[in-house]
Amino acid sequence: MKAILCHAFGPIDTLRCEDIDEPLCGPGQVLIEVMAAGVNFPDALLVRGEYQSKPPLPFIPGSEVAGFVAALGVGVEGLRIGDRVAAFCGTGGYATRAVAPASQVFPLPAQVPFTTAAGMVVTYGTSYHALKDRAQLAPGERLLVLGAAGGVGLAAVELGKHLGACVIAAASTQSKLAIATTHGADEVLDYGTHDLRTELKRRFPKGIDVVVDPVGGDYSEAALRSLAWTGRYLVVGFAAGRIPAIPSNLLLLKSAALLGVLWGASLKADPVQQAAHMRTLFSLVTNGSINPLIESVLLLSDAPAALARLMSRQATGKIVLTMGP
Repeated sequence: MKAILCHAFGPIDTLRCEDIDEPLCGPGQVLIEVMAAGVNFPDALLVRGEYQSKPPLPFIPGSEVAGFVAALGVGVEGLRIGDRVAAFCGTGGYATRAVAPASQVFPLPAQVPFTTAAGMVVTYGTSYHALKDRAQLAPGERLLVLGAAGGVGLAAVELGKHLGACVIAAASTQSKLAIATTHGADEVLDYGTHDLRTELKRRFPKGIDVVVDPVGGDYSEAALRSLAWTGRYLVVGFAAGRIPAIPSNLLLLKSAALLGVLWGASLKADPVQQAAHMRTLFSLVTNGSINPLIESVLLLSDAPAALARLMSRQATGKIVLTMGP
């Protein structure tokens, strides 16, 4: 089969598309014929050796896929060979075949294209878990989304609107904010040209109820200081590259909560709940309530270029790889 191999942690441009043996399908696992694979920020961090865990070398990047069930391991129930599915595999997704635990494989409605499904498992799974399970977002609350045109950010904008929040999208350019607006943002804030803390204080004097932060860096403390009483701050990631130091006294003064969001771990800890969330998300796609943005669809061999574009923060929505010739 074809796969993108990482032989040593380091620059993304060292990745190569190679011919290798297909993976074995063990007990409790599902072998998937991959039609599309999503490109995510942690994929690049894994390749560069900068993620919180390191897979054994060599490894295949790629954490989310969509395709057909090709084989079933011993003990797997509820799936049949040929079924359309989406899956969270952690690694191994940038390949024509990938293996995932059965608990992390989700039936895919016929109305949801493979490219859409492969581009939403991680981002929409993360954002829905963040808003529903961790923040318990309520209708009418003010939701601030940093990095609002990225994968997780845009998903949070759409899902926050669906859940009845007043969504404030924050991003670094007007073009990114325009995308957030088309996906449901009620208000926008350009922190590329305005001071985030000053603008939030001026425009939202009652404070922000929930913050979704996949960015980190210089914007985190400003957003934290803007929380309302009993506000909730969701730590999702650090796309800016720097993990911020959080002044814990700010949490005390606002009776606020700082909540970590690691969807992959939550999927393992509570697979039944997260599988139910995925069913909900796919139904929202089929009925038109959400419209995941797939910025571009590239070939498997273009994986290094796709990751480089993502890391340069040029991408909006998601980039997806397909298994072309």
